[in-house]
Order: sequence, then C-alpha cells, then structure tokens
Amino acid sequence: MRVLARSNPHRMRRLTAVAASAVAVVALSAPVATSAPATLSAREGVPSGASLKAEALKKAPSPFLFHYTFNNHLKIGGGNFTVGGRVYLVVKLNNGTVMFSRWVTAQPHSITPGGAIYVETSVASPCAGSGKNGYARAFDRTTQTWSPRLPVPVCVRID
Repeated sequence: MRVLARSNPHRMRRLTAVAASAVAVVALSAPVATSAPATLSAREGVPSGASLKAEALKKAPSPFLFHYTFNNHLKIGGGNFTVGGRVYLVVKLNNGTVMFSRWVTAQPHSITPGGAIYVETSVASPCAGSGKNGYARAFDRTTQTWSPRLPVPVCVRID
C-alpha cells in the first residue's frame, strides 16, 4: 500500500492571501498620476486645466497632406488631424477655382500619425502635361488649423 501526501486545505488559502498581499504592495508603491496640478489656482503659478489643453493643442504637430493616383482619380491623404474631428478638404486651381471639396471625419490609422484622412476626389488623374497647376488644403475644425498647401496636378478639360 502506498502512502499519500496529506493535503492541507489551508495551504491554498495562505498562498492566495500571500499573492494578493504582494499585488497590493506593488500597486500601492507605484506612483499615482493625479490631476492635482490642474486644480491648483493660477496664482500659484500652475496652469489651469483649460490652459493645459490649449498648450497641448499649440504643441500638436501640424497637419500634412500627400497625394497619389487611384482608380484614375486624384486621391488625397493626410495626417495629424484631430481623431474623430471634422476636416474640410478642398482642391483648387492656382487661380482659386474650386475643383473639389468635402467634409470628412479623421480616423485613427495604423501608419498615418494622428487622425488620418483618405479621400478619393472626382478630379481625373494622371494628366499628361498639366504639371502641378493646383493645390490641396485641409482644415481641422477642432484645432482651427489649415494644412500647408500641397501642389497637385489638376486635369482640366479644354473643349
């Protein structure tokens, strides 16, 4: 006959209690992020929550645009817009004539930083010999900022 080891029902409870205590010690010893600086008054030299947000918006990277051809149309992409915010995209000729415009919502994207837009315009592309006779710009409504002008080729019918 074989001798079986005696089980100790309290051993599991003690092991669980020791593990829980270790987790609690680690959690309590970790630094805690508080919002105390945002609640201090401005006379103490610490900016309020609203001015912290304004500073963060000022330091945010400026939006950018790029273009490529897809499905025989000019496609405009861009990034560093406010995620979930509304963005107005416009494509104009150099003389100011609007060739395309649309409001879109900036979405998160795995490659493009910030909120990204990808818009297939109704402008035909590529064009032979037109050069970059137009530009594209985008306006982030949340931050009230325009992207820099992006020179683009705009195909214009001559007939």
